[in-house]
Amino acid sequence: MSKASKHLIFRAYLIYFGFVAAMLVVLYYTVSLQFANKKNGEASLGSIKVRTVDRTPRMGEILDANLLPLVTSVAYYNIYMDPTVVNQKMFDAEVSALAEGLGKINPIKTAREWENQIRAARLKGSRYLIIKKLATNTERNQFRKLPIFSEGRMKGGIIDNEIIINRKKPNGDLLGRTLGYRKIIDGKVVECGIEGAFYNFLKGEVGAEVEQKISSGWRKTGQILKDAVEGADVVSTIEKEIQEVAHSELEKQLKEMDARSGSVIVMDVKTGYVRAIVNLSKNANGLFSENFNDAFGSLESPGSTFKLASLMAALEDKKITINEKVNAKGVYLIHGAKLSDSNHGIGYGEITIQQAFEKSSNVIAALMDRIYKNDPEKLMARLDAFGITKPLGIALTGEAPPDIPRPGDSRWSPLSIPWMSIGYGIRQTPLQTLAFYNAVANNGKLLRPQFVQEIIRQGESIKKFNPIVLNEQICSKETIAILKACLEGVMTRGTGSALSKPEIGSGYQCPQFKIGGKTGTTKLLGKNNEYLDENNSVYQASFVGYFPADKPQYSCIVVITDPKKEYYGAKVAGRVFVEIANKVWASSFDYHQAINAIKPTKIAPPVVKPGSKDDVINALKFLGLTYTQNQTGDWLSSITTESSIDLSKYLIYDGFVPNVIGMGAKDAVYLLESKGLIVQIFGHGAVFHQSVNPNTKLFKGGLIQLQLK
Repeated sequence: MSKASKHLIFRAYLIYFGFVAAMLVVLYYTVSLQFANKKNGEASLGSIKVRTVDRTPRMGEILDANLLPLVTSVAYYNIYMDPTVVNQKMFDAEVSALAEGLGKINPIKTAREWENQIRAARLKGSRYLIIKKLATNTERNQFRKLPIFSEGRMKGGIIDNEIIINRKKPNGDLLGRTLGYRKIIDGKVVECGIEGAFYNFLKGEVGAEVEQKISSGWRKTGQILKDAVEGADVVSTIEKEIQEVAHSELEKQLKEMDARSGSVIVMDVKTGYVRAIVNLSKNANGLFSENFNDAFGSLESPGSTFKLASLMAALEDKKITINEKVNAKGVYLIHGAKLSDSNHGIGYGEITIQQAFEKSSNVIAALMDRIYKNDPEKLMARLDAFGITKPLGIALTGEAPPDIPRPGDSRWSPLSIPWMSIGYGIRQTPLQTLAFYNAVANNGKLLRPQFVQEIIRQGESIKKFNPIVLNEQICSKETIAILKACLEGVMTRGTGSALSKPEIGSGYQCPQFKIGGKTGTTKLLGKNNEYLDENNSVYQASFVGYFPADKPQYSCIVVITDPKKEYYGAKVAGRVFVEIANKVWASSFDYHQAINAIKPTKIAPPVVKPGSKDDVINALKFLGLTYTQNQTGDWLSSITTESSIDLSKYLIYDGFVPNVIGMGAKDAVYLLESKGLIVQIFGHGAVFHQSVNPNTKLFKGGLIQLQLK
């Protein structure tokens, strides 16, 4: 082999092994970057310190049953500049124009001050000059279009990949406690409401990215090792319109009655889905807000609303008939204790048991004592079968278990049965009381109340929560029919009859349909755990029932604590119930028969989707269609009749989410992004659903999902 050949072979081997060595070095640093010093994720790449950190995903949204946002995640961005990467020629030519743009978008400094700061940072070799903290997505896009910045990160020096995601409740205090939160306080995880209970669905999957150590701390490099996966959306059972009605009606009555607090729950009879839940209590400033979920977290005596369970037990055990006569004499001496009817002990004379229930006479206490005093276990077995003595097992944390004494307990006495039968000596949450009444409305089927009906990810369902039956039949259908008649009788002949006859000038509207319900007026224990006289007592007024009575769709309970002006259940709580029922009835399509017009056989002009002015007019001209334009504007909508197409200005209000239903994807995305929203689209064709309701208050940086077909 010649000398020249040996030299060439040597050079070839040298190059080969040199290349292999270089690749091994690169591989070593890559592995070091991700796995070195696992305690804090830090590594060194030459003289530059880097570390791997979590990349936080955007949490999913909590939506109402109609996919309107109740809790959303709003994205903000920290904007920096690395002036050292900009070439000198571009820097000299465009830095003044960049500074002028910065002065307009972020006017905390003048254009001259911005230019001086950028030049100084370049001279110092500073690589992270703060431009703006917590910029919205709209501002971020504006920064990207400025001179120099438009060249991107590597040439223009803009660093805008540091994202901060904040949780927002677009409806303020509405549903605050039930929507809940998940926080870490003193190192401990504190979970509350829907967000706490369904956090594992909402949180998404954490990604990984690289940070670089600089003089002022750690900054993101833009190198993403693993993309974060956005959280799924939780579709609650709440209907925002019903929630707003329940909230406003309760708050109005709390103010009117100068009450301490109150709760409302509205439930779907057939599914157990909670459509509204309100908890309001008076603050030190005299205003009402959601401070605690009393609806399922606080126990109080149910009072006369418990008489329904007493009658159900006696009827099921064949101890009474509903038309059996009793002497409602007004004052009853039971085991040495005196008990009076609410009409100041006057009584009602000889009446049927149904009439006693309708008038809420306490003769029921004497009746139940006579029936069960020698066999209290039989009564308790019935209450167990009705599902009254156990928690409902709802998905949200904080449900208080019922407090009901049993024979053999230290609290049990000869007075336990008569007192229990009229709702004293026992304690329940409003939700537990409502679930029992809902079972009666549902022909005996006891359902677990639920607050979430579905989990969706990118428009696709990944989990559904079907109705959960706790007891298929809590009592016979014959007993249910009797009790339904009794509950309707309360409204026509009993303590609720005043609700059908509003006082002139009161502004109160009587029910627009039949209601089945029961009033309750409970005297609460005083500070020393004893009952006070009538003038010094604190009362709780309640009303629970369902509507419409002939075909129940919703059940509802209203509880108001410590009303000062009135304290009887019908006037205080019953009025709120009826106002809610009337408004829900008026807005529900299920109650009103549709009037279907006969479709015309004549061929009509095509429907024109809303869109940009130029696109709409060019399309009509291309198709040779005639039209009239009544107003001018950048965006147009149309009214198409049998013979004409009338174009008018498409109304878009500042500060509110535009209506893009019917638009094509191009126009919809352009319009929404121009308002600062982040848009996700699913499907093809025209928009038929938008996740944020039109004319909702705008949150720049918020996510809106569009479904097309």
